Amino acid sequence: MKYLLIFLLVLAIFIISVTLGAHNDQVVTFNYLLAQGQYRISTLLAILFAAGFILGWAICGLFWLRVRVSLAHSQRKLKRLQQQLGQAEEPVNASSVPAIKE
Repeated sequence: MKYLLIFLLVLAIFIISVTLGAHNDQVVTFNYLLAQGQYRISTLLAILFAAGFILGWAICGLFWLRVRVSLAHSQRKLKRLQQQLGQAEEPVNASSVPAIKE
């Protein structure tokens, strides 16, 4: 449900930006690193919004992937330590029972 609301919010922002850009057909000169081009504001707005959206998701995805890998590594380490602890406790439990008869 949370992801659906986020998706709808992003879709609404995109639709509003395209709508606002479509009402302004003015051509502007856009200077980028190696060259420049003349674009309509609506096209430029849509392209830059999509590029920012994709870049943001890529960065968040990389952080999420890093956390998931770290979590998997920690879970494997925890499982290994629990197995070692379980193996170490077995002989202790067996020898701690007193063998005295009354």
